[in-house]
Amino acid sequence: MKFVAKLLVAGTIMASLAGCAKDGELDLSSGVGISVTRTGCPTVAIPDGTGDVTLFNTAGSQDANAIELVASITNVRPTCNSGGEKIYSQASFEVQARRNDVRGAKTVTLPYFTTVVQGGSAVVAKRVGQVTLQFADGQPKASATAQAASYVDGNSARLPEEIVQKITKKRKPGDPDAALDPMADPEVRAAVVRSSFEMLIGFQLTEEQLRYNVTR
Repeated sequence: MKFVAKLLVAGTIMASLAGCAKDGELDLSSGVGISVTRTGCPTVAIPDGTGDVTLFNTAGSQDANAIELVASITNVRPTCNSGGEKIYSQASFEVQARRNDVRGAKTVTLPYFTTVVQGGSAVVAKRVGQVTLQFADGQPKASATAQAASYVDGNSARLPEEIVQKITKKRKPGDPDAALDPMADPEVRAAVVRSSFEMLIGFQLTEEQLRYNVTR
């Protein structure tokens, strides 16, 4: 689902444009505004504190000298198909790791999560997957690729028609509401937030690992 929202610009604009405005351009053909395209595809992000994991070679120790391995998620590449009733999103990413003890070949499997959040706080789905790293003998680095995927209900990601009309209402310079941002309307803002989704990707950490990440 797509619509073009016109976010109003305060003040008088001394210009004229012909034809249709592209995303981010001023649109004076049907009123003062900025043309913005919105889709139901979720935003893909890595939550703070979950994009890396540190493993230690001594149980209960978080001393720098006891670090066995550090891995991080990088190169996240999202794709999305919003054409159907169910919006399918996928993101491939790379896990890069470095170990301190390079003696012998080593296999390390790390769990990661994919969580779908609606409206900034409501968790509607969560999956846990695994990515396996293969260290060759004598090599300090290893990397692997993994994928995350999710479905979002298209109706939940679609704005009600009355909200769309409020956002795309044509306004001319001099109109009483010409300088008002539609997002300043609490009803509009709440509807946009409610129909917004995020797909969050990160390592599935223990409490100790998460505490280490946020306090180090």
